[in-house]
Amino acid sequence: MSVLNVVKENLEPIILNMGLNVWDIQFEKEGISKFLRVYIFKKNGASVTLDDCEMVSYEVSKKLDEIDVIKEKYFLEVSSIGIDRKLAKDIHFKNSIGRHINIKFKKTFEGKKYLKGILKNFKDGEIELQTMDEIFNIPIKNCSFVKLDGESEEV
Repeated sequence: MSVLNVVKENLEPIILNMGLNVWDIQFEKEGISKFLRVYIFKKNGASVTLDDCEMVSYEVSKKLDEIDVIKEKYFLEVSSIGIDRKLAKDIHFKNSIGRHINIKFKKTFEGKKYLKGILKNFKDGEIELQTMDEIFNIPIKNCSFVKLDGESEEV
């Protein structure tokens, strides 16, 4: 099992027991440094506070010291997912149906580099997007990124 999988397996229950939810956990190298990033949210739509992040950071640090699975130096970052969060996992897309999203494509898709609209459905790796003019069925593999549009209201 990978280091990241062991970390996720150990941290997610702790965070859930604190009344918070895990959006994503990433272990990434940036330059010469490594970062363990924990993104949290509240299902009821309430804002994640600085106190929430500090509490999660404290408890996660204790657990990471206990399991001692990361042998190299790293920085721990705990933060809210933010209003214009990226959608990366199937569950992210499924939980965002009915919301406004922005898509940037790796290569032009039907003559477009970007699209905005309402996420109507997500199934088998394909986004159904309703724009002002038409409906697009977009394979997720064609997308550079998909994120919620923080400026648009929920529908």
